[in-house]
Amino acid sequence: MAESRGLRGSVLEEMINMSNTVYREKGLALIQKVPTPITPITIDKETRHITLAYFDQKSTVDYIGTVQGIPVCFDAKECKTDNFSLQNLHEHQLKFMEDFEKQGGVSFLIIFYTGRDERYYIPFKDVKKFTDRAAAGGLKHFKYAEIDRRYIIRQKSGVLVHYLEQLQMDLDERG
Repeated sequence: MAESRGLRGSVLEEMINMSNTVYREKGLALIQKVPTPITPITIDKETRHITLAYFDQKSTVDYIGTVQGIPVCFDAKECKTDNFSLQNLHEHQLKFMEDFEKQGGVSFLIIFYTGRDERYYIPFKDVKKFTDRAAAGGLKHFKYAEIDRRYIIRQKSGVLVHYLEQLQMDLDERG
């Protein structure tokens, strides 16, 4: 099962990758997928392909870049149920996102609720509220009912995961 664990989120990530390509082509944003660090164990000598490897523990977030001069970083997650487990967010990722915000950047999550076929932008302030609650002994997840529905991400203008409008809403609310 460890093999499938590394593939979680790949449908959402593929949609985001295509969206980011459109953003780049239109000159709207330059967002890069951060490669998942791996340590090779076995390499096929003939093809020089890695045939066995393991994922290194520490990574940052899935995506990083700039939107019209604004630094952004975000993680993409898929969720089958209406409860998103905070165990899916690693401490080092949260710390990176928090430090990124302190440097004037914008951090957020994009969550794909697969059972509902809905995608949401979750502003970092909300992520922090949920993780602080968990750290204080509260729920170790957040419920679909708790997210801000205004941040639903729709397909628009040929962009599968058009999150720039939600990013603008987040910026407007920051003042």
